[in-house]
Amino acid sequence: MENIYLTVLDNTALASSIYVNIALAGITLMLIALWSRSIQNSRARLITYATMMISVVSISSYMGLASGLTIDTLVMPEGHALAGQETLSLWGRYLTWTLSTPFILLALGLMAGSTSDKIFSAIVLDVFMCLTGLAAALTTSSYAMRWFWYLLSSAFFVGVLYYLLVEWPKEAKAKGTGNIFNTLKLLTVFMWIGYPVIWALGNEGLVILNVGVTSWGYSILDIIAKYAFTIILVLYVKKETEAITTPTGAISATA
Repeated sequence: MENIYLTVLDNTALASSIYVNIALAGITLMLIALWSRSIQNSRARLITYATMMISVVSISSYMGLASGLTIDTLVMPEGHALAGQETLSLWGRYLTWTLSTPFILLALGLMAGSTSDKIFSAIVLDVFMCLTGLAAALTTSSYAMRWFWYLLSSAFFVGVLYYLLVEWPKEAKAKGTGNIFNTLKLLTVFMWIGYPVIWALGNEGLVILNVGVTSWGYSILDIIAKYAFTIILVLYVKKETEAITTPTGAISATA
């Protein structure tokens, strides 16, 4: 464990990609805690607390990476560009995504005024997307199986995209939160598409990017998809609490 910890510290790109996220998650968490003090409505507070949990999970999970607890060296299978060689697997990132992305979807679903069954379905698809992504990263017995898990994870992602691009925009428009929802939807969709692209290009996939660049690719996506997302959403909730709490259809009915 100590060797992996030192390996991380010795790789400037890798170490900085981890510690920058810890710092930004901490700053974001403090800002949300400060801003949320003036939010009284229970639904608005639920959305705010959901976004707070994104940073809480991120700090915990990135500390696991920084300490070496959730990093291992894996020997890549035959067919991989690094076949027979050891490469670092930052599998703790998948733990981060499994625990944090459901809160992003919960906040978006609540923002759109969606029903609990749709929010639950989107979150279940999301969790399976992350877990099968973890399986793709940790499989060392077969190169083909790594890509099978990757494709299965992508299939679950398509299910998540259905809610983000088809179901929830209609509900957000009816609720009167269509504009902010579309902003956050586009931010989320474009950033989330980046994750499988980085995986395919990085040291776990085609090895076009080394481990440090791969880690920074993921970190940049996390910074935008989590912390920027959180700040945009909470500032809106703080300013437009009435829009969040207005029953679906009430705004359009009076227009």
